[in-house]
Amino acid sequence: MTPINPIWGQITGGFILLMMITFIGIWIWAWRKYHKPTFNRMAHLPLEDEPETEVSTKEKRP
Repeated sequence: MTPINPIWGQITGGFILLMMITFIGIWIWAWRKYHKPTFNRMAHLPLEDEPETEVSTKEKRP
């Protein structure tokens, strides 16, 4: 069995560090106060009634 080249440990560590920084960056971006109104609006979309145009077209079908 051949030993693994030590450079692979450095590459793997660098990749994990890059992924952690990316995750933390997305987390900080998502929790900014600037995005709160948009996320609140999207969170309430499933609770809203259907638009009147869709309801009226469904009622007209035989």
